[in-house]
Amino acid sequence: MAEVSKEQVEEALKGYVEPTLGKDLVSAKSIKDIQVDGNTAKVKVVLGFPAQGIKDDIANAVKQAVEGIDGIDTANVDVSWEIAAHTVQKSLKPIDNVKNIIAVASGKGGVGKSTTAVNLALALSAEGARVGMLDADIYGPSQPRMLGVSGRPESKDGKTLEPVNSYHIQSMSIGFLIDEETPMIWRGPMVTQALEQLLSETNWSDLDYLVIDLPPGTGDTQLTLAQKVPVSGAIIVTTPQDIALLDARKGFKMFEKVEVPVLGIVENMSTHICSNCGHEEHIFGEGGGRSMSEQYGVDFLGALPLDIRIREETDGGKPTVVAEPESRISQIYRDIARKSAAKLSLQAKSYAQKFPNIVIQNN
Repeated sequence: MAEVSKEQVEEALKGYVEPTLGKDLVSAKSIKDIQVDGNTAKVKVVLGFPAQGIKDDIANAVKQAVEGIDGIDTANVDVSWEIAAHTVQKSLKPIDNVKNIIAVASGKGGVGKSTTAVNLALALSAEGARVGMLDADIYGPSQPRMLGVSGRPESKDGKTLEPVNSYHIQSMSIGFLIDEETPMIWRGPMVTQALEQLLSETNWSDLDYLVIDLPPGTGDTQLTLAQKVPVSGAIIVTTPQDIALLDARKGFKMFEKVEVPVLGIVENMSTHICSNCGHEEHIFGEGGGRSMSEQYGVDFLGALPLDIRIREETDGGKPTVVAEPESRISQIYRDIARKSAAKLSLQAKSYAQKFPNIVIQNN
């Protein structure tokens, strides 16, 4: 009997659609090597997104697909990931040592955007990525408290700041530089300038993803930030009720205007879970985020419940993903993180950081 060819193995793998990517690993260019030796096959899978939580599931599915080929008895599958830098708005240059910036936005305040952003950053880290968190909410910086850190960041050269580390996340916020109860009475241009400085004058170290918690709304500040920050993709947080969805649509349109791809929509406070009896009900309406994603042709990344533990844990400086890593809620955050990163991995890659800067000198 003739030895099974690589093409046959590839063909078998086309039959397995990886749920997070929503496509097969061959067309996603994730199959990096196939070797066939007699009745044994070796398959090397390199994903473009971190996937610690589903690595074994992918390996088992690939193994099953390959061992289903007549003539193959054993398939050895190796699953890893390499995160590439992806393109940003045409007029902007990527930030040094940051491969991808993901902006988390909401059309209005009060929808749990900051809580979602911090748990998303922690979930990306738990999945195996190097992650940073920039708190862009100058008027209401909440990330220092949520990450359980305080104090001023170090500056080794008097010009740049060292990020503050917490739970393996590199973070920066105006909240580290001012007193917690000091109101920020700044006008728009000052806010934008402060933010650009926090972004570019922080010594980020080799980040796969920098999650930016944008201020709520779609006004001048948000639009300027969306134009000046080199973003690879955005996530919009909403709640199911019509008023929040109305504003979330404005957020979507804003990113569309500045040519930032929206990776998807997260519906927060989707259901309420009673802390006494565990009963779950849709107190803010149902399915709003999903119908918005269908209307605009963007991914619905997931729905999170309104659960007292999310609030208590985040207020206490230990967000759910690190406080209860095995809980259902943490698994939802990790699923959202994987889907966002997988969606981003399918976008065009950026080679800007690979090219040297050309300096012309007059000798």
